Amino acid sequence: MAERAPKVSGPVRLRVDHRAEVIRRLERRGVTLRDIAEIVLAIQEKYVPGITLEQCLASVEAVIAKREVQHALLTGIALDEAAEQGLLEEPLLSILRTDEPLYGVDEVLALAITNVYGSIGLTNFGYLDKVKLGVIERLNNEKSQGRVQTFLDDLVAGVAAAAAARIAHNEP
Repeated sequence: MAERAPKVSGPVRLRVDHRAEVIRRLERRGVTLRDIAEIVLAIQEKYVPGITLEQCLASVEAVIAKREVQHALLTGIALDEAAEQGLLEEPLLSILRTDEPLYGVDEVLALAITNVYGSIGLTNFGYLDKVKLGVIERLNNEKSQGRVQTFLDDLVAGVAAAAAARIAHNEP
């Protein structure tokens, strides 16, 4: 008769959903889920005839529901806010405040979101990072007004890219 493995007891880890907090922090930074859904609509409407803003919003909400997406958003927003308040040490503070072109950690964090939906998410992100549609353009332009959006513009692009990829995956 085979011996049973001993039962291991330990702390129970609860899976905390930070969706409401993520949405609150995005809105505090001037971004709504509807803003992101409008980007999704703009990049999907030529591929999905009859797609609606409501479908795009539902896809954005589904992406935001993923914990790894929530974690990426919370991390990036916190770093932008800390830089804005001068709470980081140099040289990182200056790098984030100027959105140094060779600083790629912001894109890497956003890619953690796009990777949830595979290569189409990655290509969508590359497109959005280049053309800066909708609220992404506004976030990028606010950098000259003392706002630090180094992570946020890329994270919003990452969510939009993932939501668009999610729609593409569900199309025949």
